[in-house]
Order: sequence, then C-alpha cells, then structure tokens
Amino acid sequence: MRKIATLLMLAGSLSACMSTPKSYTPAEQRPVTSTRPPPQRPVQAAPSTATFIAPKVMNLPGLEGIIGRDATALANIFGAPRLEVKEGDAMKLQFSGSPCVLDIYLYPLQPGARPSATHVEARRASDGEDVDRAACVRALRR
Repeated sequence: MRKIATLLMLAGSLSACMSTPKSYTPAEQRPVTSTRPPPQRPVQAAPSTATFIAPKVMNLPGLEGIIGRDATALANIFGAPRLEVKEGDAMKLQFSGSPCVLDIYLYPLQPGARPSATHVEARRASDGEDVDRAACVRALRR
C-alpha cells in the first residue's frame, strides 16, 4: 500500500512539471493570405467621339501584363524591338526570337494619349504559322 501511495505522489508531482498544450486555431479561422497578385481590371478605351475612334482592346488571358503598356514599358519587358512602324497616332512593334515573332499594335486609348498596346499577334519564326500569343509573350520576356 505504501508503494502505491508513493507512486501516486510521484505521478502527481510529474504531471505538474508537464507543459500545457499550445492553443490551436483551426485552418478555417486563420487569416487567408495569397501570393497571387490581385486580378487586373481589363484595359478599356475611352468612347469614340467625332474626333477620336476608340480602338478595340484585346483582353485575353496571358496578355494582362502587355495590353495597356506603352512602347517604353514593352521595350523594358522584351528588349529593343526588331521593327517599329509608326502610322499616324498608331504604332506597331515587332519582337522576335527563335521560338516566335510577336507583333504588338499600339493605339491611343483616349484622345491625345500616348499609344498603348491594344492587340497582339504571334507566329512561328520558321514558317509564319500562328502560335499561342501568351506562350510567345512568355518565351520572349527578358
């Protein structure tokens, strides 16, 4: 009997030395953090007027970082264009590499504004066949 009493006292004193469990917050109560950037709003042109013809803006997945950018921003993304063609207030920039050729068309989005990318075309450099625009953009980025 004396042994049992000693064991009980020993167990009681050891349990007092144990740490208390840390509190647990279930996943559904934890704040949600995202590493994805917030979605970008589609680029839109100002409405047409008697002196301004609004361009049609291409808003396709994979082109979000290109559409709406000016010539300087595009050169920062792809390097110097292989070809630059100006016609009135519009411009075409061509970037190329071994996987593809990328033509970016820039038009003012509002009266008096600098031209911004509104349309993108992509083709294989070898035979001129159309390729996925977003894939070509990814391939030519510096």
